[in-house]
Amino acid sequence: MSRNLVFLSIFLLSGNLSAQVLLKITRDSLKKDTLDEVIISASRVSEKIMQSPVSIEKVSGKDLLSKGSVSFFDALENVKGVQMITPSVGFKVINTRGFANPTNVRFVQLVDGIDNQAPHIGGPIGNALGPNDLDIQSVEIIPGMASALYGMNAINGLANFLTKSPFDYPGISFIQKTGVNRVGESSGKLFTETSFRLANPFSKKIALKLTGSFTRGNDFTANNINDLNPAINATSGLSGINPAYDAVNGYGNESSNRRTLNLGGKNYVVARTGYFENEVADYSLQNLKGDGSFHYRIRPLTELTYTYRFALLNNIYQRSNRFRLQEYFLGQQVLSFKSQVLQFKGYQTTENTGKSYNLRSMAENLDRSFKSDDTWFNDFTRSFTEATAAGKNIAGAMESARQAADLGRFEPGSSAFNQELTRLQDINNWDIGAALRVKSRLYHAETQLNVSSFLFDELWQRMRMTILLGADHRTYSITPDGNYFINPVQGKEGKDLLYSKTGAFIQLDKKMLNDKLKLGATLRVDKNDYFDLKSTPRFTAVFAPATLHTFRGSYQKGYRFPSVFEAFSNVNSGGVKRVGGLPVMSSGIYENSYLRTSIDAFQAAVIKDANSGVSKTEAIIRNESLLKRNSYSYLKPEELRSFELGYRGIYFQQKLSLDVDFYYNRYKNFIGQIEVNIPKTKNPDSISFFLNDKKLQDRYRMWTNSNTTVYNYGGSFGINYKLPKGFKTSGNVSFAKLDRKTGNDGLEDGFNTPKWMTNISVGNPSVFRAIGFNLTGRWQSSYYWQSFLVNGQVPAFFTLDGQLNYRFTKRNLTLKVGSSNLTNRSYYSFLGGPQIGAYYYTSITADLGKSK
Repeated sequence: MSRNLVFLSIFLLSGNLSAQVLLKITRDSLKKDTLDEVIISASRVSEKIMQSPVSIEKVSGKDLLSKGSVSFFDALENVKGVQMITPSVGFKVINTRGFANPTNVRFVQLVDGIDNQAPHIGGPIGNALGPNDLDIQSVEIIPGMASALYGMNAINGLANFLTKSPFDYPGISFIQKTGVNRVGESSGKLFTETSFRLANPFSKKIALKLTGSFTRGNDFTANNINDLNPAINATSGLSGINPAYDAVNGYGNESSNRRTLNLGGKNYVVARTGYFENEVADYSLQNLKGDGSFHYRIRPLTELTYTYRFALLNNIYQRSNRFRLQEYFLGQQVLSFKSQVLQFKGYQTTENTGKSYNLRSMAENLDRSFKSDDTWFNDFTRSFTEATAAGKNIAGAMESARQAADLGRFEPGSSAFNQELTRLQDINNWDIGAALRVKSRLYHAETQLNVSSFLFDELWQRMRMTILLGADHRTYSITPDGNYFINPVQGKEGKDLLYSKTGAFIQLDKKMLNDKLKLGATLRVDKNDYFDLKSTPRFTAVFAPATLHTFRGSYQKGYRFPSVFEAFSNVNSGGVKRVGGLPVMSSGIYENSYLRTSIDAFQAAVIKDANSGVSKTEAIIRNESLLKRNSYSYLKPEELRSFELGYRGIYFQQKLSLDVDFYYNRYKNFIGQIEVNIPKTKNPDSISFFLNDKKLQDRYRMWTNSNTTVYNYGGSFGINYKLPKGFKTSGNVSFAKLDRKTGNDGLEDGFNTPKWMTNISVGNPSVFRAIGFNLTGRWQSSYYWQSFLVNGQVPAFFTLDGQLNYRFTKRNLTLKVGSSNLTNRSYYSFLGGPQIGAYYYTSITADLGKSK
């Protein structure tokens, strides 16, 4: 009852206040900041943010750079509803509304409407190919489904980075950042970034823009040494030592690197030693990026632009495994045309993974390079027997056996270790090497026609209706490398693998009730090479009872087609083959396989019975009912249905603005991975015996769909308030909850999102003469992280970002001293990733341009 009274009071208050503040609109800057703020991403046409039919956040580049974060991109984690996870300093992942993962293929990232994903990955690598701090004008984020207008992967949200036009922002600007991170690890690590922007309009029609950045530093360290299998030998009675120890950030001791050994009459699971991540990873960070664009204004609102972007980077990247990206290259060419009636974009993105390598494969093959698995486990068994015969207890014999089996092993940091790491880095077969060698391209073309501005313009204006038509086509082209990708199409072996999709949409908006109500309907259809036609509708309503208050509601349905990797991967990795989920890739595997989870349970039960005195044969027969045939099948598109309500309002003489949203989602056919094994026998009586021996089965990791339907809901609340004397404060809180599941097969991505995230910020651009400051606090609650690499609880954390700046107005210079995670209290943004510590930095910006 009290909750309803609160909402009723707010609504009545809004009506009373609106009449008063309408008289003061022109005297307050919130009119400029909110009422007249124009966005383009919500409906693909320019409209005021108060009229947006869906939740959208718009943040200016100036506001983002006022934060204590190192860059505008880092500052995005302070935006309402945004969750950012950090697999690497150079690779940060934006997500909204749940189901986050290190490669978020459900969230689209654009630069001026251009997708900047790495083609074979299906998602962007942080801001590697995006704008630098000097060229960012604003960022628009849709924290929810955008599939109806943008298709493909935009079922969790979209971010559009809008850059500065050389016509409107001419001149030369330069920024130099110098800082330190990993404070507390010896003397810390140096970080530098140099950026420039050059923009020159040669006339009213022709302009040129050049930007670039060069970043060098060191990544945060992923050093979680918690054991993923602490109880794996519990039935043997062994305590104080685990011969199958598998650290979260240790590799080469996973399932494929373990065997069950009979030692002293008991069965023990034993793993090879492996290496920690910091022993096989190069944590140096480097990113060189730039872009150049030529602009031709045919008329004041009609422009033709050619843009070339590139990025060359070294950093850490993560999907199911963690990778070292080395000499990794992305390039993009864009031709775009824009007018009030017609828009066109055509672009090509090129990707070359250079000398990158898989950290897990590197660790396990470093071990195998000095001694094969068979030899190592035989040596371990023999040395254990010798140690127990000499009187050592079980734990001591285990340690002696490992030392003897590891004799001659490559020691981290030694010249022999470094030479072998370099050799394996260039072998493109993860059974014996670690190289990631992918060359891919993305070709995209789209067009958009505003029919109501083109045909019978006066008629549409009288009808208060707008009609928008759009179409797009995208083709991925992958060069088969024989390890990561092959071309499975008969007759096309060895030729480039092609994967295409075509879509189109129509959008209608109708204003009613003296323009207080705007109704919208969008219908999109998409056709993928391997899937039937899918339709994506969106229905919206915006109601503005007064100028300063709007209510919005929407219903949407969307799909996500599998990414290139999910559809076509063909990876050999430590005896396990990862295979794409399309029938052309995996025919026969689903039908003849057994679930690895059931095999693990079966083998554990056999070990338990054998350790209790039952013969191995009897133990196998007794527990064979635990084996379960695979019930999953070939890939289908993911599906999401979403319902959303929202409100925006301005109060108290336009000093206070509020934005509230609520959503409810239903996900179906989650694309996930499952491990299955096929016994190397057709004899039904022998299957259980073969599945008890890793050597007698073929092992696969398959892409498939979860049978679980998942419901989640949440909401967010944001507030901005202008205080006297130039002070500004803002805050937001976001709530996200996994509601329920129909079934629970565990294949869907983990919800992987905190229930609560809060941000609060206070600042003043001129608190004392030319001195400005900003202080931002961020807190998120503990949450459960579920992934293929590791599952577990991510602790809650609080961080504080701050900065002071001084503007030398006569020289157009700004000096800034800032820190991200000011108190240097290390935290994990997710499990399996690095510990994130402080960044302390200074920057000096020279701006010789004149902006409108």
